[in-house]
Amino acid sequence: MNIPFLGNRRGKTGVPDPEGIAELLAECELLRSQAYREGVRLDDSPASLEALDQLVPGWRDDEETSAWLGNDAGLYLGTVIVRTVPGAAWEIRADGQPVVRLASGREFDVVDAGHQWAANGVPELSQLYAEVAEA
Repeated sequence: MNIPFLGNRRGKTGVPDPEGIAELLAECELLRSQAYREGVRLDDSPASLEALDQLVPGWRDDEETSAWLGNDAGLYLGTVIVRTVPGAAWEIRADGQPVVRLASGREFDVVDAGHQWAANGVPELSQLYAEVAEA
């Protein structure tokens, strides 16, 4: 996912506002809508990732929906990590790809992980979160 406009948000120069970026990336509108229809409450908690893993993947029949949902799933996974794992933060790479950087310096491409989850169901979002949280 390339988000080139994040670097120039609100016409500011220099470092983008981390809180503003976090809020923008946390929207995940399609995923939140899909989850709501299925009775899953996305409250930015690790438990909500487990609930997402249990959804019946009806979106896999529609390539476009699967791609958008995968993007949202990755951004949601990143949102949960950033909000619950100490020292984790969003970072926008030079190519515009949002990634999560852990306190250890390890970079985690959550969007790629979300696409894999949407297409195949594995690795599960809760499993990815557990791996990152223990690092």
